[in-house]
Amino acid sequence: MSQATLMTHSRAAVVVTPVEGKAMWRAFHLLPHRLYKDDPNWVPPLLLERGIHFDPKHNPFFHHAKAAFWLATRDGVPVGRITAQVDSLHLERYQDATGHFGFIEAIDDREVFAALLETAEAWLKAQGMLRCVGPVSFSMWDEPGLLIEGFDRPPAVLMAHALPYYQGHIAALGYGQIQDLLAYDYLNNLNIPPTMARIIERTQEQHAFQFRHIRMDKKNFKSEISILLDIVNDAWSGNWGFVPMTQAEIDDMATVFKVLLRPEAVVIAEYEGEAAGFALTLPDLNEAIRDLKGRLLPFGIIKLIWRLKVAGTRSGRMAMMGVRQKWQNSRIGAGLAMMIIEQTARSHAARGIERAELSWILDTNYRMKHMLKLIGATVYKRYRLYEKALS
Repeated sequence: MSQATLMTHSRAAVVVTPVEGKAMWRAFHLLPHRLYKDDPNWVPPLLLERGIHFDPKHNPFFHHAKAAFWLATRDGVPVGRITAQVDSLHLERYQDATGHFGFIEAIDDREVFAALLETAEAWLKAQGMLRCVGPVSFSMWDEPGLLIEGFDRPPAVLMAHALPYYQGHIAALGYGQIQDLLAYDYLNNLNIPPTMARIIERTQEQHAFQFRHIRMDKKNFKSEISILLDIVNDAWSGNWGFVPMTQAEIDDMATVFKVLLRPEAVVIAEYEGEAAGFALTLPDLNEAIRDLKGRLLPFGIIKLIWRLKVAGTRSGRMAMMGVRQKWQNSRIGAGLAMMIIEQTARSHAARGIERAELSWILDTNYRMKHMLKLIGATVYKRYRLYEKALS
């Protein structure tokens, strides 16, 4: 569809146009800056990074997926944006004829939301899709879900933000809840709850787990990343919406981690020489870029390097954690997960990390939710994924 128009009686039409050319891409990326200008908790993303992320030449997601991008205008003024994407790896795994919408941003106007979603739905139907799920931006490995609770604090790195009215407009246009994702707040004060301490002690008495940090030297780093992804693909394979990463995506992630991580950011648990589980905590990049207004030049890049490599951030996000399936359905598995979190907390406390976000957790992952409650973590943000049949 090249263009969709929704007429109104009292106002100019909403025109939804495919994003083409530098001017439209700039308007696409700058629209959130206007929408969130009065929101103290929004963190402007780095415009350079956004440009790379949306470029099929640089983002390996596009090796197995195709996408379309639109900008909505009224009287020539940008008022909304949206993407739609079809991921061949998702379709191969689930055989569910499901496509996704993502990156939805718009003014508080039902007609604008309707025009955007109807355009995305029409494109997905033209691709043979029977269901639309979103927002997924671009994949479950990126920033899935719409923030519906927890607007009073900034998002952590690689987590989305939204305006409160988004959920009402999306739900009113025929979208129903399919899954919620939770973000937990964890105060890194090393005050281990007694129940957690007993579980850890009993686990270590029964199985002598060893812990180490990731090796980041040139010789070992790629193989270390492969170990982590092997654990993730084993531990998460039964999770809702899970699609394994490709080798190109793993390599791309390794490049990013090489820049952002210090060795103590990754704790690996081993048992009898085999990696049994791990946790990876990213420094909260959003804390470091919050006042840069999305720009690295002229002095933003100097500030960013200083904050990440010298001063350090006061917060982080445990973005990945996994325990191999053979350990999961037992008390040993719960104890191992707690031990990994404890080891991670100690490593980061030594670096001045005061708190961390543990995310995201499926709302249906009752075992993990119970464990996080035991360690004193509390839910402080909720993200929702919606679905709609495409008739």
